Amino acid sequence: MFDAKKLLDQFLGSQVPGAGGTVRDRATQATQLAKDNPLASGAIAAVLLGTKSGRQLAGNAAVLGGLAAIAGLGYQAYKNYQAGNTPGGATVAKGEPELLPPPADSGFASAPEAVSHDFALTLVRAMIAASRADGHIDEAERQHIMDKLSVSGLSADAAAFLEGELANPVDIDAIVGAAKTEEERVEIYTASRLTIEPETRAERGYLDLLAGRLGLPDALVDHIEATVSAAKVPATA
Repeated sequence: MFDAKKLLDQFLGSQVPGAGGTVRDRATQATQLAKDNPLASGAIAAVLLGTKSGRQLAGNAAVLGGLAAIAGLGYQAYKNYQAGNTPGGATVAKGEPELLPPPADSGFASAPEAVSHDFALTLVRAMIAASRADGHIDEAERQHIMDKLSVSGLSADAAAFLEGELANPVDIDAIVGAAKTEEERVEIYTASRLTIEPETRAERGYLDLLAGRLGLPDALVDHIEATVSAAKVPATA
């Protein structure tokens, strides 16, 4: 069985061999590695989304670590929502990757040991579903993606899992049903929104459907949108 938590990190391209220093240093190192050799950084989402021009993952939050980025951004949005702040008015500044880990009692778990294999797998499934929202992954494209991922260092089990997720219909019922707390529902939406920029009606419609199925208040969704957007920077060639 593959490690779902490691796959989640690889999905966002945050498994960076030898990266060290501050959060900002690791973000810089990961960004440079992704530019030099995207597959060496394990940026699986970049492979999935690279089929559409201009839809590259470029956010600083995406290189902090899968669980840390999702939990940190989700907690930040949730905290600002509960405080009654204006969306975007008290969030991370653009281009600043300094996200603090959520408090241990917040319900948002950023440490791998605090997250179950099953929920980490749910977050990966949510991100794959979001990446498929515009319907651009057909049979030929799926094979092309698997060919590219074959040199990314994925284990055979992980590769088989991804191939199955790309081949099978999106099961939004299973994704939504896996969330047992409001914090987990926030993390599922945050992971999905972190994966894509809703540039098409299909993508926007999918995120709206997901938010509705998760039962997230509109105001909370607005905070997640603002927080994720502020943590991203425009893609560069």
